[in-house]
Amino acid sequence: MDKILKKTLQDLEFPAVLQQLADRCHTELGKERAMAIVPLRDRDAIIRTLGETSEYLASLISDNRIPNHGFDQINGELQLLNIENTTLEIPGFRRIGNICSMVSQHKKFFKKFKEYYPLLFAASELIEPNTEIPAQINGIIDRFGEVKDKASDKLYDIRRQINQVRGKIGQSFATALNLYHGSDYLDDIRESVVENRRVLAVKAMYRKKVRGTVMGSSKTGSIVYIEPEAALKYSRELHNLEFDEKEEIQRILNALTAAIRPFSPLLLDYQRFLTEMDITAAKAKYASDMKALMPEINHDKKLYLRDAYHPLLFLSNRLRDETTHPQTIELHPDNRIIVISGPNAGGKSITLKTIGLLQIMLQSGLLIPVHERSSVCLFDQVLTDIGDNQSIENHLSTYSYRLKNMNRFLRKCNAGTLFLIDEFGTGSDPELGGALAEAFLEVFYERDAFGVITTHYANLKALADELPHATNANMLFDGKTLEPIFQLVLGEAGSSFTFEVAQKNGIPYNLINKAKKKIARGKVRFDATIAKLQKERSKMAKTGSRLEEEESKAREETARLEKLNAKIKSKLENYQELYDHDQRMIQLGNRVNKAAERYFQDNKKRVLVSELLRIVETENSKRKKKTAHQAKAERTKKAQVAQEVQQKVKVIREKKKVALKKATLKAENKPRPVFKVGDRVRLTDGKSVGSIDSLEKNKAIVNYGMFTTNVSVDQLELVERK
Repeated sequence: MDKILKKTLQDLEFPAVLQQLADRCHTELGKERAMAIVPLRDRDAIIRTLGETSEYLASLISDNRIPNHGFDQINGELQLLNIENTTLEIPGFRRIGNICSMVSQHKKFFKKFKEYYPLLFAASELIEPNTEIPAQINGIIDRFGEVKDKASDKLYDIRRQINQVRGKIGQSFATALNLYHGSDYLDDIRESVVENRRVLAVKAMYRKKVRGTVMGSSKTGSIVYIEPEAALKYSRELHNLEFDEKEEIQRILNALTAAIRPFSPLLLDYQRFLTEMDITAAKAKYASDMKALMPEINHDKKLYLRDAYHPLLFLSNRLRDETTHPQTIELHPDNRIIVISGPNAGGKSITLKTIGLLQIMLQSGLLIPVHERSSVCLFDQVLTDIGDNQSIENHLSTYSYRLKNMNRFLRKCNAGTLFLIDEFGTGSDPELGGALAEAFLEVFYERDAFGVITTHYANLKALADELPHATNANMLFDGKTLEPIFQLVLGEAGSSFTFEVAQKNGIPYNLINKAKKKIARGKVRFDATIAKLQKERSKMAKTGSRLEEEESKAREETARLEKLNAKIKSKLENYQELYDHDQRMIQLGNRVNKAAERYFQDNKKRVLVSELLRIVETENSKRKKKTAHQAKAERTKKAQVAQEVQQKVKVIREKKKVALKKATLKAENKPRPVFKVGDRVRLTDGKSVGSIDSLEKNKAIVNYGMFTTNVSVDQLELVERK
């Protein structure tokens, strides 16, 4: 791939993206490296970098979070290590030890979870492990940044002597303090510290009485600070020991520096690795903030951006709680060039910049905010001509500058080029500039280049209709409200809505009408036709959207009914199986009952056993051999179906009981009839009708013809009077 020009990156506002990326880095080196990112030239490197960022993005929502990678840079220490006979300071050793420990943590983590993060694991495997450096540093410097006593035998001995001398100084000072305090030579504060030494606070009038060295006095001169003579001797000894301690510490640090010096290239690799991890983490956080992902990268020269957002616009609108409109655009060998037209402020330039910026971001290893079904290809070069490019320093007009830019396009444009031109052909006489722009576009087309341009020129719209592998597109505009809809539609040129927008902005109608008369009648009719077609297209789009919604609802309802039907069918089959099983059991029970009855009559066991065996063999011949698991599953299924049936039967019985209870209550609430002999009656829970033969003490003898029965009159209901 060719190097993408700095001008192209600026046209597409790529530095602003890098600044937002740098703001998400933890380390200063990461911020510097992020601002220096440029599009990669190697396809494999692009795919690998995108893959690493995708893996890190997945870790942000995972329980297996990647270890912290924040570190303090060691550039100064690395420079000193490259100079002989230099010594690092203790903070430098701690920074080096921290970087070594951090790299070790990352290597262990990625090795443990290499199935989840294969690309990051592969990157960590390129770094040589080293436990010697942190072990040496930790053996000499403690976690508080002090050299350990046991860093050397000599240092241990010196510090032991220092502690002993300090003890003696303390004892001698305490003796002198008690002596002179008792003599009332000391001020109320008794003691102080001067030049890191304990001194007596002696009243000025008694300074001759106290033996020792004067170390100073108070501002008023009323107090003289004196180090006692007894402590002075030990102070000199302590000073000598402290000097020896410094020399020994310097020697130890010299030796440690010499031991680490050979590992200078490895430490540089460690710092680079952690810097790359910082940038990868920043890319992942940036992707998370703008809901970005890694789309499919194809080899077919196909660019399909579905629901693509402009990253900068998306993030700024989100802060203001405003809506960002996504765009869907497709370029492929059969549709290589798209000419976008339509009114100003309709979103043409943003759409153009979105395509270019997302392509640059992708080829720089950044994830892009598009739908997961998007598919992209890689271009050798991206050429842009966007915005007002008047060059003051070169004394060039806008049009002259754009012509120089077109000359560069003509030199570089080929089948691996994506060109993006905003307001193509403007800056000169409309007819002449349009003709020249048309010639340029034909050259780009003949060289099989891919591109998107925005224009108001009718001849470029017409050319896009004529060329087989080019197409028109427009940004939808509401003809009634004259508000942009921010939606790109392929296959149709857009009207500029020049006079409509002018009218909306308060330009007098008579002036607009006068302007219309000054231009060719055909042009006005052509523009009006386009505007009308665009309105119709918008109306059809709304109708299509409504029909799609209704069709979607119908499909959902059909799927629901099919699911319900399948469920009912399954239940019916289960109930049928249960019924068939119960019927078979009844028949089997009847056969066993007959055999038992025969045995009861003739008491012949052999016949009984023979009959039972025959019944069992007959039943077994109908069975299929099943595994224990199948048998268990079938038993479970039968038990569930039986339980369900019993539950339903129970519910039905409960309903019948409730209905009967209601009927009984209703009957009780009715006025009880007075029965007479000869009345036709029936029992409340029966169907047969009889006549009353006699009545006596709330009892009635009812004659049913074949028989009579004696019942309580409370159980009777009147059918017909005599």
